[in-house]
Amino acid sequence: MIEDRLDVKITARNDELHIAGFESRADIAADILKKLMEIAKSGDSITEQNVRYLLELTEEERIIDNNILLDQICVTYRGKPIKSKTLGQKKYVEAMRKSPIVFGVGPAGTGKTFLAVALAVMAFRKKIVSRIILTRPAVEAGERLGFLPGDLQNKVDPYLRPLYDALYQIMGPETYQSNLEKGIIEVAPLAYMRGRTLDDAFIILDEAQNTTPEQMKMFLTRMGIGSRMVITGDITQIDLPGGKSGLVEARRILKNVDGLEFVYLTERDVVRHELVQRIVKAYEYDAKGRGL
Repeated sequence: MIEDRLDVKITARNDELHIAGFESRADIAADILKKLMEIAKSGDSITEQNVRYLLELTEEERIIDNNILLDQICVTYRGKPIKSKTLGQKKYVEAMRKSPIVFGVGPAGTGKTFLAVALAVMAFRKKIVSRIILTRPAVEAGERLGFLPGDLQNKVDPYLRPLYDALYQIMGPETYQSNLEKGIIEVAPLAYMRGRTLDDAFIILDEAQNTTPEQMKMFLTRMGIGSRMVITGDITQIDLPGGKSGLVEARRILKNVDGLEFVYLTERDVVRHELVQRIVKAYEYDAKGRGL
């Protein structure tokens, strides 16, 4: 891939790699290979996505930050390190470490929710917070969960499953279940946040594009002493029936408020299949045309 994109020839001789081609392109190839060696030395496997992303950065003449793919957030219960994988993800992680309230806005596949959960687990393990609260609007049910059959757990599971999955993957089944039973972890629909003050907690609102402005204000004002909030969403995937998005309104109303930070991820930060990047880019182009 590096040879094809940069029009160079890379050969191995003994313990050395030799690069032939125009000097400027050979220098770029050498920088990428050095970065990939650093990734390998850190214990991570080198993926096609890693190589493609580093190539894209160099082709845009953007400086390769030595810590982009090495910034460890936390470790899963299996010992696998979780790290930022793109410049956008690194900026997002740094914002969550620094600011009490962070909005992570971007398309599917950019790791918005998973990275927020990883930061929440890290904060809990370091005793920065004493509990983790995850929520999202059950927009498909209009938040009228009482009309659905079954108990509360059965009703909300389909809407909250991505949050469960992220916690399960990082904490492991036993720790996750134990913390859930103790109330250290709470996963609930947004409607159940009303009237509460949430102290000493790491609170994540997922799928925030599907909140109304009233719901967004309600959520943000639940924040108590010692708490941190992360709000994630994709403004190109609003499912509200004809109403305004609380996430879109929050960008307009809160953009100059100190202590809040908005981080925007793009198709460059998608870490799924290469085709997903092209799909996301097409939707982003359409959203810009509609003024979103």
